[in-house]
Amino acid sequence: MDGKSRVILIVVLLLILIGLLSYSRPATTGEVSLTYDQFKSLLNADGIRDVLLTPREIRGTTRLPVPREVVPPHMTADLQRLDGRFTTGPVDDPQLVALLEEKGVSFRGANPDPSPRLLLSWGIPLLLMLFFSLIGRRGTQGNGSVPGVMGKSRARISVQTDVGVSFADVAGVDEAKEELQEIISFLRNPERFTRLGGKMPKGMLLVGPPGTGKTLLAKAVAGEANVPFFSISGSEFVEVYVGVGAARVRDLFDQAKKTGSSIIFIDELDALGKVRGIGQSGGHEEREQTLNQLLVEMDGFDSSTGVVVLGATNRPEVLDPALLRPGRFDRHVVVDRPDIGGREAILRAHAKSIRIGDDVDLHVIAARTPGFVGADLANVVNEAALLAARREKAAVTLADFDEAIDRVTTGLQKKSRRISEREKRIVAYHEAGHALAAHFSPGTEPVHKISIIPTGIGALGYTQQLPEEDRYLLTEGELRSRIRVLLGGRAAERLIFGEVTTGAQNDLTRATELAGRMVREYGMSRLGLVTFREMRPANFLGLPQEGQRAVGPETAQALDAEVDRLINEAFQEALTLLDEKRGLLETIANALLMREVLDRSQFLRIVDGRSGSPDPDRWT
Repeated sequence: MDGKSRVILIVVLLLILIGLLSYSRPATTGEVSLTYDQFKSLLNADGIRDVLLTPREIRGTTRLPVPREVVPPHMTADLQRLDGRFTTGPVDDPQLVALLEEKGVSFRGANPDPSPRLLLSWGIPLLLMLFFSLIGRRGTQGNGSVPGVMGKSRARISVQTDVGVSFADVAGVDEAKEELQEIISFLRNPERFTRLGGKMPKGMLLVGPPGTGKTLLAKAVAGEANVPFFSISGSEFVEVYVGVGAARVRDLFDQAKKTGSSIIFIDELDALGKVRGIGQSGGHEEREQTLNQLLVEMDGFDSSTGVVVLGATNRPEVLDPALLRPGRFDRHVVVDRPDIGGREAILRAHAKSIRIGDDVDLHVIAARTPGFVGADLANVVNEAALLAARREKAAVTLADFDEAIDRVTTGLQKKSRRISEREKRIVAYHEAGHALAAHFSPGTEPVHKISIIPTGIGALGYTQQLPEEDRYLLTEGELRSRIRVLLGGRAAERLIFGEVTTGAQNDLTRATELAGRMVREYGMSRLGLVTFREMRPANFLGLPQEGQRAVGPETAQALDAEVDRLINEAFQEALTLLDEKRGLLETIANALLMREVLDRSQFLRIVDGRSGSPDPDRWT
């Protein structure tokens, strides 16, 4: 059955259903619905003229005018308007016929044709079963592939004109572009590589955090090579019916082989290629069959056909080892977070589509966005353009970019949130404590902005620090300084108010995590140069994995004691520092209460005006 036949069958079924529903619908339009008690009252009052008795209802007409003492006035008016026509439900009343004869009412009985009900209850289900049976046979016929509704590959095929992406549109991932350049050369001129007997890799795996541009990079490869681009997500292969996913894999590779040189791109490969057999039940049989078929297809097709498989994932640690062996996804291209130069290039690529002001320095913005990926930077540019348009500016200014970065990193400002003056004062001293601890601790990032305007969800203020350069290594002293900065807000509360609040909850969590990593992973404690790592390693993104610590109870107690010591020492150092700088602490807090926000230049004017240059050797 082809597509046209299926459409005709669906239309016929719908027409039959509509006709049956219309035929079997009781014709109650233009009749007043009476209760059986009202009907009996009218009958006893000689108000009924004639009656039709059926198993489903009683219909008839009343004598006019209708007695008002029997039927409510509004129903009386309706009966008058409709010539007395009424209907009421059937009731098992053996005395009804005798009463009708006694009152001289003309009555007759009727048995409705049961065929519509029989067709509704039996015919329509049978037709629907026949319809889905035909679809099922269509989906499983032939040589095992599923070209029908239930199994046809849903790969989105596009050529260069549809892709519309080239390497010129991809910035910040120069190393990955160089690695993929070889694939493009092979797709353009395969003889260059095959004349010496060499073979191109069948599959390449793009690995990186979310938002780094893996999908965009794959599209750019297809655009540069000018070959068809088959794009599908790993989750689209997996269905509830066993065998459908495997059929879709076969169908996808068959389509690619027929086109010659082409690229198959499987996004979110981890949805399809998880390790088989570990902690899984029979419900995963469909996914495992689909994965097995993918392994067979990648192992079976000849690389000389010009088909290259690209996969993308941010969780390579969960992939089945069979996928990563030579002959399949044996090349791994890391698409990592961009450095400051990469971020600037990404910003320039996105800034081409907007009008930016003369005061905008994209290098400064790149320095303000450490850790941002391409998707984050695109969001910043878009938010800045929306803010400028909302204020009806002629161009996007640096202030718009600053506010857009704050909105992305800290959330939307909630100036309408009303907090008491006492709480506002506590928040001001808390944030001033963070800022001073950061300014007077060596190895910490410079203070960029301090705010006591509520933002995000539950945040009453923040102190923002920005690095002057990308950092990949941190010393033990720098880690201790970071813990001291995190505890600066709690220390300011204890110093000024004599008690602490719940506002430092997030600070304590981050300080405990950092101190724990110093003790358990970095060997920066009195326990020696030993790593007390978990039995299961962290994944590619550094997210913690479930598992038990491979230590005994005594060692675990010693680890907790070391974490407690590091945090307490940092808190005492922060408390001593703020006690020495108490005048500065009060000045900054008062300035925050007046202005609500202090930028870097305002903060430095306050600090330099009272204490001169900071002493970098104070806490060495």
